[in-house]
Amino acid sequence: MKAAVCKAFGPPETLVLDTTADPEPGPRQVLVDVAACGVNFPDALMVAGKYQSDLLPPFIPGGECAGTVLAVGAEVRDIAVGARVIALCGHGGFAERVVADAGRIVPIPDGMDFVPASAFLVTYGTAWHALKQRARLRDGETLLVLGAAGGVGLAAVELGKALGARVIAAASSAEKLALAMAHGADATINYATEDLKERARTLTAGKGVDVVFDPVGAELFEPAVRATGWNGRVLVIGFAGGSIPKLPVNLPLLKGSAVVGVFWGEFTRREPRASAQNNRELLAMFLAGQLRPHVSATFPLQRAAEALRVLTSRKALGKVVVAMGA
Repeated sequence: MKAAVCKAFGPPETLVLDTTADPEPGPRQVLVDVAACGVNFPDALMVAGKYQSDLLPPFIPGGECAGTVLAVGAEVRDIAVGARVIALCGHGGFAERVVADAGRIVPIPDGMDFVPASAFLVTYGTAWHALKQRARLRDGETLLVLGAAGGVGLAAVELGKALGARVIAAASSAEKLALAMAHGADATINYATEDLKERARTLTAGKGVDVVFDPVGAELFEPAVRATGWNGRVLVIGFAGGSIPKLPVNLPLLKGSAVVGVFWGEFTRREPRASAQNNRELLAMFLAGQLRPHVSATFPLQRAAEALRVLTSRKALGKVVVAMGA
């Protein structure tokens, strides 16, 4: 089969299109014919050798894909050959075929195509876990979303609205903010030209925001914490800005606020029942038209490195996908 292989740690351009042996499913695994694979920041971190795992080259990145079941292991009982599925494989998705544990397979409902399916669970799953379980966002509260035009940020905008929050979208350009508004944001902050803390406090009449959703980190984290009100919650999603920030811990003390870590991947492993319920809720919202995954670019497998580069350069609007038929 064809695959985009990382043979040495480095930038996205180190990926090489190669021919490799087809993977074989173990007793509790499923073999999937990949139609499309979502591109996520962990993929780029794995290729760079900066992800929190012991994965060493050579390996195939790509942790979230959609396709058709080709074969199942001897102990798999509830997944049929020919089923349309999302596979949360961890890595291996930038290829024509991939294996995934049966417990990490989610059926694709009728009415959902492969490309949006491949761009769905990581971003929406992360955002839903963050807002529902970690922040306990309530109807009428104010949610500030940083990186609001990225895949997980745009998901947070939509899900914040679904929970009844007033959503303030923050991003670095007018184009990105327009996209967030099109997906339901109530107000915007351009943190390339505006003071994040002061604008957020103005938009909340001095009260401050109730919840911050931060997948960016870097220099935006501290002003975002300062933008919270009493009993605010700051969700640490990731560090797309490129650096892990430090925080004067007197700030959460003075505001009675909480800095809350969000590790969706570990949540899915430690709390599989809660994760499965989240997935059912998300897919129901998609079928009801409440969630609209935005795929701004689709690349063929031979251009997987370009797909990663679009993401790491922070040029992506919504999600980027590697599609086998592109």
